[in-house]
Amino acid sequence: MSNDTDTDDNLPEEGENVSDETPDSSSDDEVFPESGPDDGVAERGSAGRQTGSDDPDKGTIDDLGSEVEVTADVADDIDEDDLLGGLQIDSTEEIQVPDRLVDQVIGQEHARDVVIKAAKQRRHVMMIGSPGTGKSMLAKAMAELLPKEELQDVLVYHNPDDGNNPKVRTVPAGKGEQIVEAHKEEARKRNQMRSFLMWIIIAIVLGYSLIIAGQILLGILAAGIIYLAFRYGSRGSDAMIPNLIVNNADETAAPFEDATGAHAGALLGDVRHDPFQSGGMETPSHDRVEPGAIHKANKGVLFIDEINTLDIRSQQHLMTAIQEGEFSITGQSERSSGAMVQTEPVPTDFIMIAAGNLDAMENMHPALRSRIKGYGYEVYMDDTIEDTPEMRRKYVRFVAQEVEKDGRLPDFSAEAIEETILEARRRAGRKGHLTLELRNLGGLVRVSGDIARGQDADVVTRDHVLQAKGRSRSIEQQLADDYIERRKDYELQVAEGYQVGRVNGLAVMGEDSGIMLPVMAEVTPSQGPGEVIATGQLKEMAQEAVDNVSAIIKKFSDENISEKDIHIQFVQAGQGGVDGDSASITVATAVISALEGVGVDQSLAMTGSLSVRGDVLPVGGVTHKIEAAAKTGCDKVIIPAANMQDVMIEDEYREMVEIIPVSHISEVLDIALEGEPEKDSLVARLKSITGSALSQENKVSGPSSPSPQ
Repeated sequence: MSNDTDTDDNLPEEGENVSDETPDSSSDDEVFPESGPDDGVAERGSAGRQTGSDDPDKGTIDDLGSEVEVTADVADDIDEDDLLGGLQIDSTEEIQVPDRLVDQVIGQEHARDVVIKAAKQRRHVMMIGSPGTGKSMLAKAMAELLPKEELQDVLVYHNPDDGNNPKVRTVPAGKGEQIVEAHKEEARKRNQMRSFLMWIIIAIVLGYSLIIAGQILLGILAAGIIYLAFRYGSRGSDAMIPNLIVNNADETAAPFEDATGAHAGALLGDVRHDPFQSGGMETPSHDRVEPGAIHKANKGVLFIDEINTLDIRSQQHLMTAIQEGEFSITGQSERSSGAMVQTEPVPTDFIMIAAGNLDAMENMHPALRSRIKGYGYEVYMDDTIEDTPEMRRKYVRFVAQEVEKDGRLPDFSAEAIEETILEARRRAGRKGHLTLELRNLGGLVRVSGDIARGQDADVVTRDHVLQAKGRSRSIEQQLADDYIERRKDYELQVAEGYQVGRVNGLAVMGEDSGIMLPVMAEVTPSQGPGEVIATGQLKEMAQEAVDNVSAIIKKFSDENISEKDIHIQFVQAGQGGVDGDSASITVATAVISALEGVGVDQSLAMTGSLSVRGDVLPVGGVTHKIEAAAKTGCDKVIIPAANMQDVMIEDEYREMVEIIPVSHISEVLDIALEGEPEKDSLVARLKSITGSALSQENKVSGPSSPSPQ
């Protein structure tokens, strides 16, 4: 037993090369190959990091600033209306998909450039934007850009001085396994020697008790005691084997850890509870240490989506890990035996990418946001991008990327790609733009491919995409469509003639289901101070819109409306009520019609917000509202002039309905009210009070301000 060595005595000091700590000095060259200048023990927070890969095919981070072109034939003279951006292809089979994720990002040029710079300079990034705009994809792309050469393994050793304070050592990636194997081999040799010695002693005791003493039972009892003593003693040898908590030996890129929604133990590390805490049966504390995502992400990327959902305590510890570059592991449950264990600091030199929607900033710890902002970048992810031939070509590549990633979809034909890009236009909600909520658009691609595969088609056709548009609706959308369908049996719609105080309004339910929402108005004598009474479960914004409309009515009317009550009813508004201000011109027209006793054209529907001066302001969802009007038999639709750029209705509805843009309430009344003398008098009076209708140069213009209804 004198040839046994105590592994703990050979633990390297901080900064000491680990190759000197090999238990068996005779196997140094075998276990630890000769190291180069960069292969020593990695110092925590070391400077001089590499900023690129040595792979000549991949290039360096500096090579990624240029645009990634689509590899396919492009027409010399590109038609502006060409949905493929001039690409001369028959299917996605002809499109080559880039290898790197950073090259596959579509549309987020600003965020892409920030990620490239952040990877080069090792800066933290916070990405805020709508779901499905590419935040997690950019985070994974950053991990690919970081150099693998810096990766480290982390080992936890038994501390002979204090078992509840295990020692931590870091070594270059791949050497951790070698160290553990060397310790295991040394422990195996020790156990073999002890076993050999144990059996010799047992044989001697049994022989003595049987041959000389003649007490066989006493000999067997003594042999059992010797066996247990040796087995108990061998546990100390096994406890000397270090615990490899972070192993990057097989990693081909810098680590990427997604800690979205992680509990404290998964994020910060933990120490397992040990029910056997004494009597020699306990598990050594260093063997119970479990790394957290912050430790596994060392030299890589830690991605946390919905950062505001982390509890405050975890956010505070995360701040410490970011600031110090190291964080000790301890038991997260105060009732566990692991709460008594705390390791030496473990390296946490990661790049953090925090992501979330706009509300993420409200509940995020201010100090954590300050650290990210102070040591990195804040990026807002775009929802849409300008529709150009170059961008359409990238959307063609996006479809090819989705097909390749899925691995089970047929290729898309050129016509199917065109229909997908048309849907990207519609979902953008702005004319001349394409949506960047690509996760949802990718869902359409996958459903289209599933339909084609179910029909054993070789390629996905336009018809498959059209079918998928109906099948890929969200639960909310299906509920909205079901409600609209059931409501048709009890609708009070009128699509012809004239009626006093009744106007066909338009609204949107769910994400993109247009619906007809009639508005009725009635003027009655008041038994007290006159007031405007609106029913239909109006929410705050809708109620404010009614109040604004009442200002115009009070100024417009010749009658003393302080002696009258004006009742406004949103017919069949449903349990959800009415939200938004897009019914403003509808309410104004209905009330003015009721006050003056002039009929409103029932073959016409309208939508639009209204200022207190009578200007018609833009609203959201005009495309779906126009289609709803066409489905219910209306011939004309009034929309704000500023929303004309947002109209992208399906071809089947273009010949069914006339779209009339307006900029002032006087234009609305001129179109909607019947009877020439009465109408002309009303319009002239309104113009004289609110100011003449806006001249061409003063018309409302600019991007729409979406409003749900």
